Amino acid sequence: MKITGKVWKYGDDVNTDVIFPGKYTYTVSERSEMGQYALEDLDPEFTKNAKPGDIIVAGKNWGCGSSREQAVTCLKVRGIGAIIAKGFARIYYRNALNEGLPIIVAPDAVDAIEPNDEITIDFDKGEIITPKGTFSFPPFPEFVRGLIEDGGLIPHVRKSLGLE
Repeated sequence: MKITGKVWKYGDDVNTDVIFPGKYTYTVSERSEMGQYALEDLDPEFTKNAKPGDIIVAGKNWGCGSSREQAVTCLKVRGIGAIIAKGFARIYYRNALNEGLPIIVAPDAVDAIEPNDEITIDFDKGEIITPKGTFSFPPFPEFVRGLIEDGGLIPHVRKSLGLE
């Protein structure tokens, strides 16, 4: 599997209240509506211009804060192809896998990638191809690939049980 997209780059410690603004936590409950509020308080340009297949690149501790799943769901619904960061908050990392949103820890790639770059992620080869070079990451284990390919944990389990 490969994706190519435009980069939206952010720094360290971007918390879940910024990814999906806390003011919408109890007022927006439909998944289909969540994407329009993604990163609203951090980057109004993202809210207006992010397109399906775009890729978020970030520093350390992306997704720190509360364990709200909306902070992953809003990006998935928005069509974000993947997130590459120097590191993820543990609960955010697991929520992303449960949602089928590919996330990659690749500090060297983060340092090389610039905002608005177009990059390609080759998940089969474990490579991030950027204008400044190619960076490796460990390919996902088979189970994780299944979660991503099936669109998340619930669709994956339904498929495994023959319910899809």
